[in-house]
Amino acid sequence: MIGIKLLGAGMYLPPKIVDNEDFTKIVDTSDEWITKRTGIKRRHLSEGEYTWSMGLKAAKNAIENAKINPLDIDMIIATTVSADFAFPSVSNIIQGKLEAKNAFGIDISCACAGFVYGLDMASRYIATNDDVKTVLIVSPENVTKTVDYSDRSTCVLFGDGAGAVVVTAGGEPLYSYLGTDGTGAELLYAHLYPASNGFTDSEKAKENQKAFPNETGRYMYMDGPEVYKFAIKAMPEAMEKACKKAGIKPSDLDLIIPHQANIRIIDTAIKNLGVDKEKVYVNIKETGNISAACIPVCLSQLIEQGKLKPGQKVGMVGFGAGLIYGAAVLTV
Repeated sequence: MIGIKLLGAGMYLPPKIVDNEDFTKIVDTSDEWITKRTGIKRRHLSEGEYTWSMGLKAAKNAIENAKINPLDIDMIIATTVSADFAFPSVSNIIQGKLEAKNAFGIDISCACAGFVYGLDMASRYIATNDDVKTVLIVSPENVTKTVDYSDRSTCVLFGDGAGAVVVTAGGEPLYSYLGTDGTGAELLYAHLYPASNGFTDSEKAKENQKAFPNETGRYMYMDGPEVYKFAIKAMPEAMEKACKKAGIKPSDLDLIIPHQANIRIIDTAIKNLGVDKEKVYVNIKETGNISAACIPVCLSQLIEQGKLKPGQKVGMVGFGAGLIYGAAVLTV
């Protein structure tokens, strides 16, 4: 079985930083309330930057750290829920800006589990396609553009940014487990476009769009308690099943990188998994939830800090809207 090797990682966080005190000026909240319930102190917010532009910066950083040429890239996987356009795809734009002429691109929308899904896809292409040896996975998220800043329960959770990694054939196989529970689709969602055209009857349109009952216009809707219940079960389940495929126990992992959604979710999920908290990397205090970018940003930081060592077994686990979840075990 052909394995994958991590060549490098990169990240980009917008320069604008919004801390908890800033939120007290626009909603009824406090630094103590936000910190206690989420673990977040500050987050980076885009100021009109394109999603693809943030992804491009992270991709260039990853390519530089991987010490390769863009022409060495065979495939680009972009994973985002906050693309700038319906078309062209984010991966196509990044491919052109990088002048990665030998690469083809594909976008996937797997919410906050997107990076894990992208890594799984990269490993499968490398294992089964002779034309694909080196893959750039880039996860840019401009998710705050979907957030209602009058809703104190959700607006404090999210930030923007991008992470990217370069993987190539070699090393040990990637072991992963992916799952979906579409019965929870109504628990977390945001509209893409109004379902209307030049001949639309507005009243008829309203009648036809009652399937998702908690309408919030252009903004995100999230049933926080139900998403919490899902996450604390789904994350340990996915990690356990990925480890089982790898022939190890979760306690054998050297490091775990969870999706940075909420510190209470992370703490409870890790407790349910039965793993030492010292093995878990958390950066939510400084970034908030940046959707699919969370895990690759963590990887980039770990490499930069010298905390990722060759031979370590790293578990990555995410969950998000869909409801969707997944975990992967990578030997670095």
